Amino acid sequence: MVLKKRRRVTSVTSEKREYPKLTLQEAVDFVISGKRAEGLRDRTLRDYVKMWRYFTDWLVENYEVDYISDLTPEVFRNYINYMKYDKKKYDGHAFIDSEKQGVGLSDTTININIRTIRSLLNFLDREGLIEVNPVANVKPIRQDIDMADAFTDDELKAILAQPNKRDYVGFRDFVGMNLLSDCGCRIQELLSLRATDIDFKTRFITIASEKSKNRHQRIVPMSTHVSKLLLQLIGENQEHFKTDRIFLSSYGEPLGANHFNKRLKYYADKAGVDKPKVTAHIYRHTWAKSMILNGCDPFTLQKIGGWADIRTMRRYIQMDLREMRESHDNYSPVMRFGRKRL
Repeated sequence: MVLKKRRRVTSVTSEKREYPKLTLQEAVDFVISGKRAEGLRDRTLRDYVKMWRYFTDWLVENYEVDYISDLTPEVFRNYINYMKYDKKKYDGHAFIDSEKQGVGLSDTTININIRTIRSLLNFLDREGLIEVNPVANVKPIRQDIDMADAFTDDELKAILAQPNKRDYVGFRDFVGMNLLSDCGCRIQELLSLRATDIDFKTRFITIASEKSKNRHQRIVPMSTHVSKLLLQLIGENQEHFKTDRIFLSSYGEPLGANHFNKRLKYYADKAGVDKPKVTAHIYRHTWAKSMILNGCDPFTLQKIGGWADIRTMRRYIQMDLREMRESHDNYSPVMRFGRKRL
């Protein structure tokens, strides 16, 4: 006869688990401390604080909530509706009059807010500091993919013709725009480049892990044309400044992303290119789409562009109807057979 072992239950294991009563401020402080220990960048940590402040400011005006455990899925769904239909754009901005900006945030902006809050609460859940995660079943807004979020060849040519290359700032911008179009770099990767990051013999740029979005070092090839432009810009910098940074202001200071994006928008407006938002990111879309249309395989593109997930890359290479028609007519087996019969 085999005796079955009985599980011994102690008074400790049988008691219901107690969760701490964290205030809203204590919760975000705990997350920031933990995320900083995980090595998140300061910019990401500031985004956590900023998005949480937006949420808690709204919460104070609409609910009587003192503790993180008081939050419910309904609260977050109401917050989404508020952002979509009632929130004034740029409300509280120091230099922009929100009264002239309209009401309702874009779906992209709303989803960024919700993803940030979700990440914060997921951390508390993993650490065992909340019993129920109130955003676990709150879905982001479904978004249509913008198939026009890239320049056409004619638009890009028109924009590249705008900078005054005899002026330092104009030439610097021209080099940056060409590099974005040739290599698909993110704006922070571009602006943080130093001369030592570039191998002009092999024509490769090294994006260091601390400068890359996903913390992975990668090697990015560049064309001969862009290589020559970079050599010229580095030569101009060395005549006037004592730094190996490549993209500088006219006073030798590092360029900021907001400033450079404004320059990109200026040239697009000057060229008559009508896009709702022109930033370095649209150059990255244009680069990825052009690479695919000209025969680059998706896995090579993923490696050069530094996407950890190929599903993310797919959003960058949406084709319009004209390109779909051309691809279909070029590669359809029926079209090939039909040509042979004729």
